[in-house]
Amino acid sequence: MAFVKLHQQCEDCGSSDALSYNEDGSSYCFACAKFTPSEDTGGSVSDIKERVVPGQGFNKAAFSEPYKGYQDRALTATTMAAYSAQQHAGNILFGYHTAQGELVAVKTRYPDKQFKIAGDWKKAGLYGQHLFPSGGQYITVVEGEFDALATYQMFGGKYPVVSIRNGAQGAAADCRRSYDFLDQYDNIIFCFDNDDAGRSAALECADIFGGKARIYHHGEHKDACDYLLNADKDDFVKRWWAAKTYTPDGMVMLGSLRESLKTPLEEAEVRYPYKGLDDMTFGVRPTELVTICAGSGLGKSTFMRELVFSILGQTNDRVGLAFLEETPDRTARGLVGLQINKPIHLPGCDYSASEVDQVFDSLNLDDRVVLWDTFGSNKIENVLARFRYQIKVLGVQYIVLDHISILVSDQENGDERKAIDEIMTKLRMFCQEMRVCMFIVSHLRRPEGKGHEDGAYTSLGQLRGSAAIAQLSDIVLGLERNAQAEDPMVRNTTNVRVLKNRFSGMTGPATALMYNKDTGRLTEIIE
Repeated sequence: MAFVKLHQQCEDCGSSDALSYNEDGSSYCFACAKFTPSEDTGGSVSDIKERVVPGQGFNKAAFSEPYKGYQDRALTATTMAAYSAQQHAGNILFGYHTAQGELVAVKTRYPDKQFKIAGDWKKAGLYGQHLFPSGGQYITVVEGEFDALATYQMFGGKYPVVSIRNGAQGAAADCRRSYDFLDQYDNIIFCFDNDDAGRSAALECADIFGGKARIYHHGEHKDACDYLLNADKDDFVKRWWAAKTYTPDGMVMLGSLRESLKTPLEEAEVRYPYKGLDDMTFGVRPTELVTICAGSGLGKSTFMRELVFSILGQTNDRVGLAFLEETPDRTARGLVGLQINKPIHLPGCDYSASEVDQVFDSLNLDDRVVLWDTFGSNKIENVLARFRYQIKVLGVQYIVLDHISILVSDQENGDERKAIDEIMTKLRMFCQEMRVCMFIVSHLRRPEGKGHEDGAYTSLGQLRGSAAIAQLSDIVLGLERNAQAEDPMVRNTTNVRVLKNRFSGMTGPATALMYNKDTGRLTEIIE
């Protein structure tokens, strides 16, 4: 189905020219992307303007009449004839051709700036495409038929110029449809209107062609027609030659970093609470995804709480905690107990209300820690939506997720490996997008022979379910402890091993931590 009426006003979003009508009376707005079925528009466009249905033919004889200049746009008869832009019965007819040059459709522009289309629109190429069949060094793509005429005239006919067919919102679709034609050229300059829609469309189209694309930057004028009408041809041409090669997002030329490389890298603002670990990792950085892994029951959550309180003590930032196996009360008791140096999460612990108040008041904890109530869905999309709220609305800058296996069990994908791949990819992208540091906890597969609860070493190959955890994490820390040792010193000593370290590359044993059951703290053993 083809559009038979373009550039209408949209009552939903207020756009003055983004609404188009199909031949069955349905409509689509290229600004707000709303589609309205034919039954909601009355089922016909005949009451809007005289209806000419594509495929039923059009008056080709009009294009055999002598061409005239169009004074309102400062266009010469030669330019009008080159692009089959004919004046007829007070209207402007723009002839659309196939790549082989056959006239197959006509877009009629009325004095009130409304349009209709007749002919076989599906066969029509870009406006003016048939004039330049063999490729070359430069081609300019503009946003409308009049802009194509004006640009071509300002160039003196030296360089190819074509126009997209359906306005800025349909520009990328038109360029993909004519990809083979445009890709013949070494340089493709996108010269769209100087407004938000035009600039956005130019970037979207340039992304299709990568290094071949250039984007025209306007001065005071809105489009090519304005330059011609204001006799600013020289300025237009100067800006055309100055159009810079498009660089896709994420691409940086090394030369742009020359000056920044002359300044030594600053130390991380936030450090790990244990010197041996901090010496290898050089601290905590925004956008990092850090995975902590260990066997079951070996103190991962306690280690995470120590990290959290260290961050709270070093910064004024907010922290979001998703301890998915705990209630908010259990998480809060574990955290506050660290600062009191008492295990207040255990019954019979002797502590006072004033001690709790002192912790809250000294670190301003009332609104600095956002806890997670696990009631509800733990699908990754819902989890990320909550994290995004914490970051955007509450100002959270560090997130703890303990642990990833619970998210895996709540995914619709029954394949554990694929579910972990999907979750880790989304977490990695989320950290980068939100510029937040995230700590996640992962379980390990049981190794052959001695288990982790008996002190077996950790390794990246033991991460449960998928290699994506190791591949997408910036840092992976393994916690090792012989929980069954007869010697209480050995039984309560956790060895921290750096399994992956993207920042410095330093891996291996980092430090040893002693657990004190009377205080609930993990303290570093300094040899």
